[in-house]
Amino acid sequence: MDQAAGAEKAAWIAPSAELYGDIRLAEGVSIWPKVVMRAEAAHIEIGAFSNIQDFVMIHYGNDCPSIIGEYCSITHHATVHGATVGDHCLIGINATLMDGCVIGENSIVAGHCIVSEGTIIPPDSIVGGVPAKVIGKRNNRLANRLNAVAYFENAVAFARGNYRRWSDEDYKEKMRALMAEWSAGEAPKP
Repeated sequence: MDQAAGAEKAAWIAPSAELYGDIRLAEGVSIWPKVVMRAEAAHIEIGAFSNIQDFVMIHYGNDCPSIIGEYCSITHHATVHGATVGDHCLIGINATLMDGCVIGENSIVAGHCIVSEGTIIPPDSIVGGVPAKVIGKRNNRLANRLNAVAYFENAVAFARGNYRRWSDEDYKEKMRALMAEWSAGEAPKP
């Protein structure tokens, strides 16, 4: 595994993750088991407090980087290939994002979707299908941000050898407090 730029700022990188080439990690990022990222030509960029979950594959596209925004969750078995994901997005289990597609901020891409090359998804979208299309509109910022923060909390715990953070009572209370605070208005970073 190459040393990714910014790896020292990451919350946690699983020992089984494989990162090669020009990969840029921001503060609080977590990279979970069996993730593979390869950036031999264009780069891969992961924004602050985003999580790349188990078995995700990220590669660059035809001369275009893969860019993941802040507070995003790229969930299990997803593939990102030369795509751009805006801030506060959730990419569902086994979804595929192809070259040049753009997912607007605060969006959810449902599991098993295939977002075709060059597709532009506007902000606040719910996306489903093969090929993927917008099936609903809703600002998912709060839910997606809370999911990303849950993974940040878990990553910090994993880095310390605590593999049961989500069952801790203080964790549950912290998440309830964040939800209440963020529902009332924008909050600072975790």
